[in-house]
Amino acid sequence: MWLNPEEVLLKNALKLWITERSNDFFVLQRRRGHGEPTGRITGLLVGALDTVLDSNARVTPFRILLQVPGSQISWVIASGAAIEEVNKHWDWLVHNLLHSLSVFENKEDVASFVKGKVKGLIAEEVRGRQAAQEDDPEKFREALLKFELHFGLPSSEKLVTYYSCCCWKGRVPRQGFLYLSINHMAFYSFLLGKEVKFVIPWAELTRLERVSTGLMTEAIRVNTRKRQREFSMFLNLNEAFGVIGQLADIALRRLLDSEGLELDRVLQQPTRITKRILEEQAIREYVLALFRLPRGEKLHEVASCSVWTPHARCHKAGTLYTTDSYLCFSSREEGNCILLIPLSEVQYLRHSLTEVSMNSMWYLRLTSSDFIKDPLSESSGEEIEEQVLRNTVNSEALMTAFHQNQPGTNGSKSMEQVKERRWEDHFTEFGRGVHMFRTEKIQRLVAMGIPESLRGELWMTLSDASSELESHQGYYTGLVQKSMGHSSLATEEIERDLHRSLPDHPAFQNPTGIAALRRVLTAYAHRNPKIGYCQSMNILASVLLLYAKEEEAFWLLVAVCERMLPDYFNRRVIGAQVDQSVFEELIRERLPELAEQVPDLTALSSVSLSWFLTLFLSVLPFHSAVCVVDCFFFHGIKAIFQLGLAALDANAAQLSFCDSDLVTKFGDLTVRQIERLRCRHRIQVLQAHEDTTKENALRVVTPDVSISAENLADVYDLFKTEHFISLYWGDSSSAAAAEAAAWRYGESGSYMERQYRLDRPQFKSLFGLLVPWPGGSNQHTDTLANRSFTLLDQDCSNLVTFKEFAFWLDTLYCEELNEKIRLLYRLHIPPVFDVMFYQSTNQCWPIVSALISYSVKVSCLPPQREFIQFCKTLYSMFHGDPEENDLFQAIATVTSLVLQIGEASHRGNRPGSEVTSQEEARGAETAKETAEDASRGDGSPAAESEWTVSYAQILASLLTEQALVNFFEKPVDLSAKIAVAKEKQYHQRAGLLTLHQGTR
Repeated sequence: MWLNPEEVLLKNALKLWITERSNDFFVLQRRRGHGEPTGRITGLLVGALDTVLDSNARVTPFRILLQVPGSQISWVIASGAAIEEVNKHWDWLVHNLLHSLSVFENKEDVASFVKGKVKGLIAEEVRGRQAAQEDDPEKFREALLKFELHFGLPSSEKLVTYYSCCCWKGRVPRQGFLYLSINHMAFYSFLLGKEVKFVIPWAELTRLERVSTGLMTEAIRVNTRKRQREFSMFLNLNEAFGVIGQLADIALRRLLDSEGLELDRVLQQPTRITKRILEEQAIREYVLALFRLPRGEKLHEVASCSVWTPHARCHKAGTLYTTDSYLCFSSREEGNCILLIPLSEVQYLRHSLTEVSMNSMWYLRLTSSDFIKDPLSESSGEEIEEQVLRNTVNSEALMTAFHQNQPGTNGSKSMEQVKERRWEDHFTEFGRGVHMFRTEKIQRLVAMGIPESLRGELWMTLSDASSELESHQGYYTGLVQKSMGHSSLATEEIERDLHRSLPDHPAFQNPTGIAALRRVLTAYAHRNPKIGYCQSMNILASVLLLYAKEEEAFWLLVAVCERMLPDYFNRRVIGAQVDQSVFEELIRERLPELAEQVPDLTALSSVSLSWFLTLFLSVLPFHSAVCVVDCFFFHGIKAIFQLGLAALDANAAQLSFCDSDLVTKFGDLTVRQIERLRCRHRIQVLQAHEDTTKENALRVVTPDVSISAENLADVYDLFKTEHFISLYWGDSSSAAAAEAAAWRYGESGSYMERQYRLDRPQFKSLFGLLVPWPGGSNQHTDTLANRSFTLLDQDCSNLVTFKEFAFWLDTLYCEELNEKIRLLYRLHIPPVFDVMFYQSTNQCWPIVSALISYSVKVSCLPPQREFIQFCKTLYSMFHGDPEENDLFQAIATVTSLVLQIGEASHRGNRPGSEVTSQEEARGAETAKETAEDASRGDGSPAAESEWTVSYAQILASLLTEQALVNFFEKPVDLSAKIAVAKEKQYHQRAGLLTLHQGTR
């Protein structure tokens, strides 16, 4: 296979390679010991060396080198395990490149030419592999080439799919192609000689919706903070809308809240994302939500099948899903019949009859049983013919001692007995345990209220917490032992809320109930430090403890927090806010009259948020609220949406009771609809948090700078974009910087502190875009950027904050002449003096203000070489200025004057010394040479260690030249700089990253 060219200093190091074929530019070599008689000692040694190496480090036996005549360096450009494969590459080089290389006069151009060709071949192979995964590989390859050609993004910007569509500008459509990649959506059109193209990063997408107008039957509207775009297409509108929502959701979770919102392992590696992966992921999210499975479950197969239902004595058609630990069946009509079978409870599998038998003798009739075999094998680690059935379900309640006096419960024993008989009849007909049939009949039983004697058992069954308990025997006890006695912020909050949990219930008016609640909450905080403890968890845990044993209550809490209400109890309760946004859309759709009366539905969030966080336990009478919890464990979050809609639809006076019809009134709401809405509304919620983060950052910085609010907001956007660009395309240095930020701030740092910081390469890129002067040589600009970064990075974290960056930019654009000169002067004092200064001061003023405002002591004066570097910096700033010649002459005069001052000061430090006319002339000559060197960018002459000048002397000398004064006092339009930076930043940085990746 072709390889990215890699240098080899010694072509035949340690005689490990034997040359098989060669010419002036290429060498084909064989690894010694491969294909030789076994008796040769060198071959045995090399073979032994290759054998003991790790499999990832083993050397392929054949390789091709690129060699340049007269050079000791070669490059490995191809390798292979078989001689036939390498010979094909050799023949291609000989027939396509060898003749062309002979005409090059400069041999260095040979290496560049060949390496470029090899990289092109590798890129073509990558395109081919990616296209092979698509339904029409040739069309996808063609689209991939056009995507790369039109938009110039790095090769690592993977194209996922594309669609033919119209982009509307008012009433005018532009026919073209919509390209969807892992980080962007891009549109290209070329009609009647007019080209239209644009790129929208997913990180800028704030809202996604489907709209209808008079001209278009339906279109996809994409909103960013600055504008909106509408796309229509004749085919695949539903598919395109779903893919856009998925890609935007994945990108925003990865970029804006990778810590709070967990992604599937595949989605954590964006380069692995394909259209097929997205389709599988959408099904997986639906299955996890429908069956409330653990978030780590991997979906293996989906198959149409029918299940024999003994209660109906017929086959029910539907879909079977196989995951790591479960077989899941759902009828075609969602909720009509659901069956969940933990693989740990499978007793035997008979392939010949394609039947799966459980302990209750129920059978699944499948179109094929092959796809069941792999998950079973993976779960056990070996081929399975039979597994021992383990089905231990404990229905004993925890707080039986407080049952009789429990306020708000139904005191009629006869009603409870009726419920119990109905459930026992149901168990006889539909089965008992996790794998019982869940039909419309059980929905009616749940809506009537689960009898208290069975509530703990059924909660464990319906949530499948019983499977977690069975597979983690002793886990809870161990957590309690580890967590008790440890003090943390979570334990302090738990102690504060213990007596606020159902304070009117007798179970929590005594030490027994309080101690159990403390153990459950503390154990969970120890299990999941990311969540720790959040308010409302105490109310949930209290109710769970009333009807379940302590260990069961713990696993029920795990099921609620980690599976049934995902992302509800993280640092920013993103999941709850997403569902509030979904709830608002459902109100507009299902209750339009209410939506008209209350235009701003966000006001309802202050009320409805507690409904979702506490499952109505904090707002309904206890008996009614527990019935809601029953429905929640059966239906999942859908029950809370349905009840919330019913509550708003009903009269406020009717909210004091729980009618079974309330849950079913909006029964056509499905889990699939909720999951799709969640995907879209998560985008809006994350972007709302992003807006808040930006407002906080600007509020902190604005009082201390003179940059206008509009410009400062644009600088923030540039700063954030620079951060994102490296995340898009895998800049390793940025990854290291992100890791350093996480190490430095950990959980204690604010969200803003942990997120937007620039490392050195990112800072240098933005430095080049925003510095106010035209700039000289790239080498000197790079040096100045490095010094500026080091000056701002006072804590040696290799990161610069937006606050520090804004203060630095404010100095360059808005401060007085003397402050600008002071900042440039500070860039030329050795870093050791900066460290010494900050160790000896306790100033609270912002870092950059401190750097440019204090009086420089004699010990901080620059040596001569640093002053000469300072002069070079000024020369580089003048290149391209309309008054360039006058400025060069002025700085030459100032340089001569300051060098003479420094020389006089140095001579004056010696007893009895005087500055002679010869020495003065020599100083003037040195100044002239320095000026010439600076204008050419050459090295500076050697400086004496004790030669120094002060900032006041340099400033006074600069003020004598009006051309220099005018240059530094001339206002520079920051708005214009920002506008140019916006145009250049993306593709300039993309090109640099592509070049960087290509040279690795």
